[in-house]
Amino acid sequence: MRAQEIRELTDDEIDAQIETARAELFNLRFRASFEEADTGVIRTTRRTIARLLTIRQERQQVGDADV
Repeated sequence: MRAQEIRELTDDEIDAQIETARAELFNLRFRASFEEADTGVIRTTRRTIARLLTIRQERQQVGDADV
C-alpha cells in the first residue's frame, strides 16, 4: 500500500489496516518457522505497517499542534 493511498483513508480505516497487517505478519512469521517462506512478503508487510504507523503519527502530531 502506497503512502498516498493510506493518506486517503480515515483514522479508523488506518487502525483496521494496522491490525490486519500485524495479523498477516504474525501468520507469515509462524509459517516461516515451519517451512520456507518468501522473505519478500514479510519485508513488504513490515514496511506497510511502518507506513501506516508513520502516517497515523503524523496525523496525531498535526492534531496536537492545533490545540
